[in-house]
Amino acid sequence: MAASTLLRITGQRATNLAELLEGIRGCSDATIFNHTFQSLEQHHFLTEGFSNDFAQWALAACNEPQLAERLASLDIRHYETLAALRADLVAAMESYLRQVPEAAYRKGFEPFYFSEAVIVTVPTPWQVRTLAEFCEALAHVSIHTLHYHFVAARLRTPPTNDFSYWLGDSLGLKELAERIDEIDIYTNTLEGVREHILEEASAWLTLG
Repeated sequence: MAASTLLRITGQRATNLAELLEGIRGCSDATIFNHTFQSLEQHHFLTEGFSNDFAQWALAACNEPQLAERLASLDIRHYETLAALRADLVAAMESYLRQVPEAAYRKGFEPFYFSEAVIVTVPTPWQVRTLAEFCEALAHVSIHTLHYHFVAARLRTPPTNDFSYWLGDSLGLKELAERIDEIDIYTNTLEGVREHILEEASAWLTLG
């Protein structure tokens, strides 16, 4: 599928960490998705720093590096629901503000604006039935499609991604599926993820 994302401004904002916490508690799932899963696509070319918008704001606007590290340490690959991710974001912030209560109402350098991600998908010309066809298609699809099937898919086909699910379920390549699922989305750019998937799959073609 070809995937693109539209941003919807919610009108909700936070000027300090207490307001950010309340915002995270009450915002929509689409907002949580946008500032965690989707922000990873927006910063897909980075392998350092925080791809989580909440963590980035805690550092850049509030100068709270320890909180930023706690928020950024929540690995989205380990979450099968946005409710579970939201709960851990809230828990991390509550724990930090209990330890550093003076940080709660300290005004940030700039507001945090909550926005929702609206995913729009349409079919691509690529339909694959073999591993060779999979490699050919993967080499041509956009990084937005790659994010949709490899990152965002973890909420649709938990606990894995669309590629690994298809390789294991349809082609019976369980070991290859597991190796691809282990590719780190935080230490690689999305192009790097593409390269690693192609390396693993191409090696399997050679073995076959």
